[in-house]
Amino acid sequence: MITTLGIRREDKNEWERRVSIIPEHAGRLMQTAGLRIMVQPSALRVFQDHEYAQVGGVIKEELDDCEVILNVKEVPPEKILADKVYLLFSHTIKGQPHNLAMLRRFMEQRCTLIDYECITDDQGKRLVFFGRYAGLAGMLETLRGLGLRWRLQGQSTPLLELKPAYEYDSLESAESAVHSIGERISSHGGGPFRTAPVIFGFSGYGQVSRGAQEIFDLLPVRTLAPQELDAAVPYAGFYKTVFTEEDMVEPCRPGAVFSLNEYYQRPKNYCSRFQSYLPFLTVLVNGIYWDKRYPRLVSKKGLRELAQQGPLRLQIIGDISCDIHGSIECTERITTPENPFLTWQPLTGAWHIGLSTDGVSILAVDHLPAELPRAASIGFSQALWPLLSGLATVDLHAPLAQCGLPEPLQRATILHNGVLTSGFQYLQKHLQKED
Repeated sequence: MITTLGIRREDKNEWERRVSIIPEHAGRLMQTAGLRIMVQPSALRVFQDHEYAQVGGVIKEELDDCEVILNVKEVPPEKILADKVYLLFSHTIKGQPHNLAMLRRFMEQRCTLIDYECITDDQGKRLVFFGRYAGLAGMLETLRGLGLRWRLQGQSTPLLELKPAYEYDSLESAESAVHSIGERISSHGGGPFRTAPVIFGFSGYGQVSRGAQEIFDLLPVRTLAPQELDAAVPYAGFYKTVFTEEDMVEPCRPGAVFSLNEYYQRPKNYCSRFQSYLPFLTVLVNGIYWDKRYPRLVSKKGLRELAQQGPLRLQIIGDISCDIHGSIECTERITTPENPFLTWQPLTGAWHIGLSTDGVSILAVDHLPAELPRAASIGFSQALWPLLSGLATVDLHAPLAQCGLPEPLQRATILHNGVLTSGFQYLQKHLQKED
């Protein structure tokens, strides 16, 4: 049986201030589920130690007495405790090489590993996520970056008033800043945006995309369908267009009809058609899941071909998904909230950290929700804590299907007592490559 849950200190980087369970919900778990909760002290955590102590949490450096340990990000392999249940974003389900040492250590320590990214309902819909907050923060940073690029090009706009997302004391204050800019633009008949349309494209329609659109829609925005982009846009100002799978890819075989089910089951049968939209976009906001089976949205070759035809209209790619050389091939490396952009030059292939007057600037921060740590933690905790309310009756020594874990957590279990579960056996081949 499980009696004690631990909240581990985040130590991946200085920007990570989020928690998976906030004090309010920790208190509910203690009261309703009979769990003890120990909290590793942290000076960075957005919810402070005393807030957990006030609801009955025990502030303690060592978590050896905890059967279950909660983290947000990865755990350094040397700090993994034996025979524990860990819940975290492991970033291993694609076989990511940089986290295989951690996965192997979890196995050696006979741990059970539950990945938040894989917690789903019976239909495969994710139940706990930070995606909305990645979209919110990513859009704030993208708008700010656009304002800074325009300034480098000699144009001053109200977007320059935006601060980095992490400098706002709340999501509400950030939204208020964008809304105020939108009102100023509206009251001045478009202001500095009178001369040409500013078109933002959003890939996908999930939590990330919707979060980004929440911020963008605080500005005076008109909507275009992707099919309308090649027509003359009649008005200056801000526009948005949202791309679905059918907009982004097409069957490779001439005359074949698009099928969403076939695309996900046999993505090799599909080719990207996204190149045709790029000449019309000022900004692309990328929020889609991607792995190597799927065609890219933006290729280096495609951008080079566009640049050879003349100056690119595309100023910025807000690559919120942030897969290195992934759906946005010119995302060359991870950036930081302190310096969130890199700029890639299509004609030469050169790139550097920071913004520039030309080339394509790319937002490539891989932990954007950490820039809105309080709001992101509250939203995540609200979804997670009910799934943990039955932990006290779980028998960790029983087979996974009989141990008492709720089914969403069972589906998210990568390792059970150090052994890969049936749904994640494919990771063995990635581990063998590293041997």
